[in-house]
Amino acid sequence: MFIYINGQFLEKEKATISPFDHGYIYGLGVFETFRTYDGHPFLLKEHLERLNAGLKEMLISRTFEYEEVLQIIEKLSELNGLKDSYIRFNVSAGIGEIGLQTDFYDDPTVITFQKPLPYISGVVEKEAVVLELRRNTPETTYRLKSHHFLNNVAAKRELGSDPSKEGIFLTDKGFIAEGVTSNVFWMKNGVLYTPALKTGILNGITRQFIMKLASQAGMLVEEGFYKIDILEDADEIFLTNSVQEIVPVNKLKDSIYPGKNGEYFKKLSQIYKSNLNFK
Repeated sequence: MFIYINGQFLEKEKATISPFDHGYIYGLGVFETFRTYDGHPFLLKEHLERLNAGLKEMLISRTFEYEEVLQIIEKLSELNGLKDSYIRFNVSAGIGEIGLQTDFYDDPTVITFQKPLPYISGVVEKEAVVLELRRNTPETTYRLKSHHFLNNVAAKRELGSDPSKEGIFLTDKGFIAEGVTSNVFWMKNGVLYTPALKTGILNGITRQFIMKLASQAGMLVEEGFYKIDILEDADEIFLTNSVQEIVPVNKLKDSIYPGKNGEYFKKLSQIYKSNLNFK
């Protein structure tokens, strides 16, 4: 498998980075994960907007343009022979002296990983499990998709390796936040609900896309602060991220939900797939 690193396409076993990279030493780096469909990276523009905002926040002097990244992905897809794939586009601060730096980073490390998507027959349903571990607060004013991932790793360890389950974080005040690797939505009486960004969640690209599609379809969408009993009382629950798209939930605690048979899950999935354009 080939990866891209700092202008070169290399077999992954030959790729190296400096031990003095501040992405390694201090976790200064951001990344985006997304899918390619028939070789096309979906919602790439939106992913790069979030990536570039994160780089600015971290004082990393680099901005990525759509065509630049598209060319990297197209070449990588050609080398790996993959049309439908998982992409991780990763940018870390680059080499620096030992010690915390207040100046801008001018030579970041840029790595693009690609791997095939596993074949899955039919719609995958998941059980939602409320985590004991609480969601940590963002390091700055809003949550970046950054290398600071221990809260998620610890949550996954609590949940276990069962792929049919997704852990649900609550905030320190007990409000619904997000999944370990997903955003959370639910339906109640025809209204689509999701936690507000002020709970400290990541503003997922698929989250934004689903809210936009739902509004265009005439659905009322509400963001806010909700306790877990609200989620338990939902008519339907589903999870979203850029790789798994929309995942229906069939169980939370002792409550059972329609899962893949849910009216609104089917409706939003159909709208999502009909909007798989690549601009």
